[in-house]
This record gives sequence, C-alpha cells and structure tokens, in this order.
Amino acid sequence: MQSGSNLTEICPSDTTSGVILCAGSSSIHSHSFELASSSGRKVILRSLIKLTHRRKVLQILELYAQVYEDLLAIPVVCGRKTEKEKFAGGDYTTTVEAFISASGRGIQGATSHHLGQNFSKMFDISFEDPNQPGEKCFAYQNSWGITTRTIGVMVMVHGDDKGLVLPPKVANIQVVVIPCGVTASMSDADKQTLHSKCEEYVAKLKAVGVRVKGDTRDNYSPGWKFNHWELKGVPIRLEVGPRDLKQQQCVVVLRHNGAKSTIPDADVSTSIPELLDTVQKEMKAKAVTDLSNNMMVADTWEDFLKFLDQGKIIQAPFCLEGPAEDWIKTNSARDQDLVAGAPSMGAKSLCIPFKPLKELAPGQMCISGNGKPAKAYCLFGRSY
Repeated sequence: MQSGSNLTEICPSDTTSGVILCAGSSSIHSHSFELASSSGRKVILRSLIKLTHRRKVLQILELYAQVYEDLLAIPVVCGRKTEKEKFAGGDYTTTVEAFISASGRGIQGATSHHLGQNFSKMFDISFEDPNQPGEKCFAYQNSWGITTRTIGVMVMVHGDDKGLVLPPKVANIQVVVIPCGVTASMSDADKQTLHSKCEEYVAKLKAVGVRVKGDTRDNYSPGWKFNHWELKGVPIRLEVGPRDLKQQQCVVVLRHNGAKSTIPDADVSTSIPELLDTVQKEMKAKAVTDLSNNMMVADTWEDFLKFLDQGKIIQAPFCLEGPAEDWIKTNSARDQDLVAGAPSMGAKSLCIPFKPLKELAPGQMCISGNGKPAKAYCLFGRSY
C-alpha cells in the first residue's frame, strides 16, 4: 500500500479524537497544531494511528451500547474482556454485557476488538512510511460486530408469558386499532361508522409519524385480535366500540404493563406519541432496576457462591490471571447429583467493567483465594 493518499483507508479521519491524517499529504495535523518535526515523526505517525484505532474501538462500543439502551431499552455493562475471554489473536476485546433475570444469566451483547498489528503482520498488510522512504508500517486493525442476538436479548429481557413485548422505538407496528362491540344485530351502517372511526384514528396517527395498523377483519373476534397483537408485542392497542363513539373517546391498552385508560378523540394525535415515549422510558427503567437488583458485589467466596446460586451476576476482586479464572469456573459449578435442581454451569468472567460498582481497597486479594493481589473488580456470572 502506498503512503499518503491511502492513509485514510487504514485510519479514517477521527474528528472526535482531534487527530486527522490528511489524504494526499504526509503531514499529520491536530485541530490546533501541525506536527512538523522529522526526528520523531515515525514514532508519532505510528502512535497516532494506534491511538486513533483504540479510540475507534470505544466509539463503536458506545454505538452498540446506544443500540441496546436507547433503542431496545436494555441496560448494559460496558467493559473489557479478560485475556482468557478476548478475541483470539487480538490485542484486547471490549464488550457490552446484558442480563436475563428470568434465567439468572448474563449474555454478551456485542463486541469491539482492537487487533493491533497481529493480522496485518500475518498477511503483510502494510503501507510505506511517508517519512521514512523504503520503510513499511504494518496497519493497525479493529474488528467489531453486532448480530441478531440483539433480538434474542430483547425478547428475553422484555418478553412475558403472553409473548413479545416490543419497545416502541423498534416496533414495526407501534399501535393497533381494533373495533369492538360488533354484534350480529348491529346494522351495516353502524358497522361502517365504527370502521370509519378506526380508519380515522389510523390516518391521524400516521400523519404524526406513528407506525399504526387498523385490524378491521370481520372473521376474527376482538378477543382473538387482542391475543394476536399481544403475542406480537405491539406496544399500544386502541379499542373503539359503540359506547366510545357516543362518548367521543377511545380505550388505550399498554402492552408492557396492561394499563388501560381512555383518551378523547381530539387528543389522540398528541397523546399517543407522548404515550409511546413514556412506554419506552418505563420499559428501560424496569430493565435498569432489574439489572441493579441482580448485580451484586462479593468480596468473599462465600458471598460469591450465595449470589451466584440466587441467579445474580457478581462483581468480585480478581487478579485477572487465567488459572484463577479456571478455578472460579470449576469451583462455582454445582453437582446436580448432590444438589437436586442445581445449575451445573460454573461462573465465567463476563467483563472487567469500565465503571465498577466498587473500587478496590488497598491490599485486596483475589476472590479465588490464590493469595495474589486483585487488579480489578471483574463481572462474573453464568452465561449464554
């Protein structure tokens, strides 16, 4: 790879870090100064490329955290994988970890890896150093990925015995409008009036950007339709019956908590979008509380085992060494022949949280009891 014009392909401009590698030039700029010294330029070039890639790793991780927290209403723990759990061949791996309270297990949400120069050296991915003709620099590489497991996490975090519970921001259908109270004795004119009112609600909500569907099928009962759309997780159901027509209102039922209320006709276009925002916030708040109530700190092995068997994830002081990690996994497993119904899986390290619940105390030792000082609080738990 040639120097200069192709540098941005290896390390795209990173305006958030204040570093710009200029295409078509061997100059390296920041927002406020130019680095023009030739003596240290080789080191600076490589250091800035590495620094930019490290920052990009965290930028992507933050993006993934936003997908979970802002769109899916799922809180995550951001952190770094241990050496044992990192992507093989990479320098280090960062991750977002979620928690499924129904099973008491953690689950890896998405990862962002800094590969360093390991693979570029292996496959000879290099470019000519613009400041040292004839010298080549191996590219620094990153790797990241978020997959369909996000759907599984969302289903397990928010779902219930009735089916899916979708956060409004990602729901394909945010509101379903269903006519009710249609009987065999109702006149065709009254049926048409009821259906027309449902279509009017659909039109009003579409006009304000709500993803809405009217279910006016006459070969299914209202009860069947309620179950059908609850199973699909539609956040809000509008019910419209003859009595509602007379009172110029509609009935609103929320999927995530079953709450039922009425809204005047005139307020539908403003109240429903506000209610969708409220549902999103309430679902996130419930999941945050759930995670908070189930992520514990354990400074002793006895507490570690107690919390683990309660279906919780645990932050514990850890020396970050592989043998200790293996010991924890082996010794936190349960023998189902001795303890009926006990989960046989041991605890594994999920991540080293960037923001631990507690700071290490001076002289604190590893939870494994190996006599080595702890280097960080590490998040452990049974996992998928």
